[in-house]
Amino acid sequence: MLDKLGLQLEQRKTEHLYRTRKVLESPQSVEPIINGKKVLSFCSNDYLGLANHPDVIKSFKQAADKYGVGSGSAHLVSGHSAEHHALEEELAVFIGSERALLFSTGYMANLGVVSALCDRHSEIFEDKLNHASLLDAALLSRAKRIRYPHLDTNNLQQRLIDSEAVNKFIISDGVFSMDGDLAPLNELVNLAENNNATLMIDDAHGIGVLGKKGKGIIEHFELDNKQVPALIGTLGKSFGTAGAFVAGSEELIETLIQKSRSYIFTTAMPAAIAAATRKSLQILAEESWRREKLQSLIGQFRKGASELGFELIDSITPIQPIIIGASEQTLNRSEKLLEKNILISAIRPPTVPEGTARLRVTFSATHTEEHVDKLLAMLNEVTIK
Repeated sequence: MLDKLGLQLEQRKTEHLYRTRKVLESPQSVEPIINGKKVLSFCSNDYLGLANHPDVIKSFKQAADKYGVGSGSAHLVSGHSAEHHALEEELAVFIGSERALLFSTGYMANLGVVSALCDRHSEIFEDKLNHASLLDAALLSRAKRIRYPHLDTNNLQQRLIDSEAVNKFIISDGVFSMDGDLAPLNELVNLAENNNATLMIDDAHGIGVLGKKGKGIIEHFELDNKQVPALIGTLGKSFGTAGAFVAGSEELIETLIQKSRSYIFTTAMPAAIAAATRKSLQILAEESWRREKLQSLIGQFRKGASELGFELIDSITPIQPIIIGASEQTLNRSEKLLEKNILISAIRPPTVPEGTARLRVTFSATHTEEHVDKLLAMLNEVTIK
């Protein structure tokens, strides 16, 4: 097998699917220094601009002085600090759930929840464009997987009706990470209730951004948290830090503590990260202007892009992809933009379906109107239409 790796890598290059890393030499911001050059970035998930917020940094430093830089152990051994515990309680209050549980990453949260709740006697119904972590979680659980076409609730309804499984789970992204569109949450809630299914939503890209108070897709659709029994959120996007959490009932959280392997068998995130996140949660909740600024920038971009003839996906979120189609052309456009000091990632298969390679434009509340104008001008200059 190993002797074939070189050939496989060369094949990826030939197909324009080879991935490379860019080296960040500055704090996360809309104008970072990448590979020694200052660029205007439109490819970060730091939607509210909190990753380099001075108060968040201050909280991190103070906690590092008190707790050190590592937790030293898993939560269930000796790694669960007062900062972790306080953050879980504050997240539960913010979301409006009985409890919340921290995980070290969003990927681990999804693996942990699905594998703890589902087994080979379960059936999982999930959107075909779900995040890779949800797809992998379903595989790990050994449950029967049924993937319905993107946002197609009629197809999902028929599959639920045809199912004879006792334990049925509907699992979906809240905001789809590569398209920026929203799950039809009202319909998913109704389908779950009418078909005795448990609904699980990964709202990684919605919490902090959607809803007047930033509570995410549940608030956006004016639903009750109890209608989504398992809600997953990540801390590395709108919160600007790292890690993830699961919000739900007392029984759900206690079950995860007992059964979730990706919670039980991994080292807890540093307490300083938890402390920094507590501060970012406070800012996220109090400073609604960040969400308002985002919506203004998104509106400016979509209006300008439409006037220039660009075809955009229907999205009200900071994720605004421009579909190019072919991987080679998408990579070429991304490289041309970088020559003009505009950083936008070329997203290619297998991250997205074949024939839908795209430039994934994302916005932050710390972008300006002038930044958006420059982006539109550069996009037009490299003729992405």
